Amino acid sequence: MTERFRLTLAQLNPTVGDLAGNVALARKAWEAARAAGSDMVALTEMFVTGYQTQDLVMRRAFVRDAMAAIERLAADCAEGPAIGIGGPCLVGDRLMNGYWLLEGGRVTATVFKHHLPNGEVFDEKRLFSSGEVHGPCRVGPLRIGIPICEDSWHPDVCETLAETGAEILLVPNGSPYHREKLDVRVNLMVTRVVETGLPLVYLNMVGGQDDQVFDGASFVLNPHGRLMAQLPAFEEALVHVDFEATDEGWRALPAPIVAQPDLWEADYHAMVVGLRDYLGKSGFSRALLGLSGGIDSALVAAIAADALGPEAVRCVMLPSRYTSRHSLEDAAAVARALGCRLDEVGIEGPQEAVGAALGPLFEGTAPGITEENIQSRLRGLLLMALSNKFGEMLLTTGNKSEVAVGYCTIYGDMNGGFNPIKDLYKTRVFQMCRWRNAHHRPWMKGPAGEVIPPRVIDKPPSAELREGQKDEDSLPPYATLDAILEGLVDREESAAELVARGFDRETVTKVERLIFLSEWKRFQSAPGTRLTRRAFWLDRRYPMVNRWRDESAN
Repeated sequence: MTERFRLTLAQLNPTVGDLAGNVALARKAWEAARAAGSDMVALTEMFVTGYQTQDLVMRRAFVRDAMAAIERLAADCAEGPAIGIGGPCLVGDRLMNGYWLLEGGRVTATVFKHHLPNGEVFDEKRLFSSGEVHGPCRVGPLRIGIPICEDSWHPDVCETLAETGAEILLVPNGSPYHREKLDVRVNLMVTRVVETGLPLVYLNMVGGQDDQVFDGASFVLNPHGRLMAQLPAFEEALVHVDFEATDEGWRALPAPIVAQPDLWEADYHAMVVGLRDYLGKSGFSRALLGLSGGIDSALVAAIAADALGPEAVRCVMLPSRYTSRHSLEDAAAVARALGCRLDEVGIEGPQEAVGAALGPLFEGTAPGITEENIQSRLRGLLLMALSNKFGEMLLTTGNKSEVAVGYCTIYGDMNGGFNPIKDLYKTRVFQMCRWRNAHHRPWMKGPAGEVIPPRVIDKPPSAELREGQKDEDSLPPYATLDAILEGLVDREESAAELVARGFDRETVTKVERLIFLSEWKRFQSAPGTRLTRRAFWLDRRYPMVNRWRDESAN
């Protein structure tokens, strides 16, 4: 009889700090694996604590609680398949990122992460000690090599595992999403498979944690890089994969292959998951936002409706004397198409009251940006009052272009607890609205069809803080601005490189100056879903006070 090994892949959504809840998820997966006759159920990196824990894992009491939870899980799941689960481990005074194997009521092995990532959103070298390169672990008939996440991005750990007798590679991950990340992962894992000649299981978690979204999309490869299983992106899944002993070694048998989303759908799904989990894991079930009749707030309203359901989203129009009739109509049309509640709270009265209060001090000065910002701050005040009164998290709606150059008002339109479009440039906002109008998926809780009227997408953007105002009065056209920002922010290019590619020298210098001057605003801004490798926060850490300017273009 041909020897087989059934491995259950648990692509699940843990919550940072919820040890009991995460263990309950693991136990439920183990029960399903036992019912399916599996030999082992595998969970992801740092599953018991959730990921990323950041400095929470430096609390020794937290680590001890996590280790005790894993040992209780082992005792509770003695009769059935083995469990592989990620969690911290104290070895003397060294804190390790570990992967625990549980079988027969006890811990049978613990593998420690060797390569600690220290770039982009990761800072593991300040949290963990590096483990020694290790050999495989036996589970039933199989010798399983376990390179933890970053260990699989380098050849040495996998090569050592193959040389010391591993028959398959299991890679437990906490790998966050950024655009085109899946292709990067698959290409690297194909390289590891070609180098070692072993089947490889890439198991990734799903769900949102702060600004990061873990996109799942786990997969299984056979030697020569043949794809044998592909789990869905951004959704939980429990899949049983069978391995069979052959004359050439163990091989994965075919399992379901789920089609992966294109880049537009992936970004949109990431924003929905990021918002849903940030609210849900923070204890919120409802959201509100200022719906201006513009494109940014319309997209945030659509994302919120898809994440929470239209009935859980309150939209608020806050008109002033400068608000156009079109904006009132467009806000109403968006709320109506989405099925969200729309309230209206005018700010003319509060604006007059503030003007009267400050009048004696402002006497003799010309109206300008100060008066414009008062309007934005009054809106922020009123929206925060509604948030406090009704327990609805306020969403802020500034796109990456605005956040980059500070075209936003601190304590005004920047007020809020979360910003799903924070890492989406304005030009992509336009395209994302068109994508959402043309597509609907089962994971969307909002309605199908045209939920953002074309007039909202096509009209010139305006903050409507003074008569006839347009964004391009203060900024370059968004197509130009975004191309410059992608160079300065996403690729860290010099001003000279951008000028050499044809951009106007004065415009590049102005944009760079605005980026540096706005660092303090971004430091105080709400978190938002990370979509790129250079999102504002952990990916890009600049000083708030900085007198250096790039003069290479001069």
